[in-house]
Amino acid sequence: MILVAGGTGTLGRSLLPLLAASGEPVRILTRGVDGALPTTPGVQVVTGDIRDAASVDAAMVGVRTVVSAINGFGGREALGVRVIDRDGNATLVDAAVRAGVEHIVLISILGASDDHPMELFRMKAAAEAHLKASGLHWTIVRPTAYQETWLEVIGRPLVETGRTRIFGRGRNPINFVSADDVAQIVEQAIVDPSVHGATIEIAGPENLSFEAFVEVVRSGTGASGSVSHVPLPMLRLMSHLLRPIKPVLAGQVAAAVVMNTRDMTADPTERLRRFPSVPCTPLGDVVRRRFRAVADAPSLRPTSAPR
Repeated sequence: MILVAGGTGTLGRSLLPLLAASGEPVRILTRGVDGALPTTPGVQVVTGDIRDAASVDAAMVGVRTVVSAINGFGGREALGVRVIDRDGNATLVDAAVRAGVEHIVLISILGASDDHPMELFRMKAAAEAHLKASGLHWTIVRPTAYQETWLEVIGRPLVETGRTRIFGRGRNPINFVSADDVAQIVEQAIVDPSVHGATIEIAGPENLSFEAFVEVVRSGTGASGSVSHVPLPMLRLMSHLLRPIKPVLAGQVAAAVVMNTRDMTADPTERLRRFPSVPCTPLGDVVRRRFRAVADAPSLRPTSAPR
């Protein structure tokens, strides 16, 4: 049995069909907060909460391999990276030890470190350290930012409404990778004992600023419209003011500052050498797949922002 925690997220939705097709029994642990539980054939769904050790223990029964793709950073239902990425992963690892699990694949993030200015990276580093100290067989997978995630944040509003917003100047290059590509590498990490004890870094083919990201969306869909910016000084102020009352949102705003000011580029050369059979998909291909209906029907493309 393979247990996927975070199976309803960006990576989980790409990974579940691959695991189900492999013939291995698959179970996912999900809070199911939005009422829309996954229906992938052959996948067993267990509702529970990563913050509740008892429900995690129940999900671990009969499990041989665990994939942790949990993330408390983004989305309206985000619980925060301290609660999920650090403490939730610790709960998951401890339950795996009690259950006698053979192998854990932890989805971290490229650049995770104790002193990173972004809290998400620090919490992922803490999760890595807890896993390494557990005595379990482990593999750590460190992707860069998912193309699909940022297409929802920046691309979809432009395509569907004719306007989108960039937090900050949007001129700092960032590496983006397809979650579909990462899922294929995670699948290999599950079945290949040679990667036990390995940290796999997965970069995508392009380093793009958010301004360039928007241009790729425009090119792939034909959509146009307005792009507004939230200035960096405002982001810094918002992060400070929000922290006492909405710490999760404050962390998201602080992350936007880092993404505008820190080197977040990466080189896919080593990943391509190590996994030559896995695609290294450019953003334009993902845009055309995700928004094919808009690209094929010019009458559906917004040409300007709604008034």
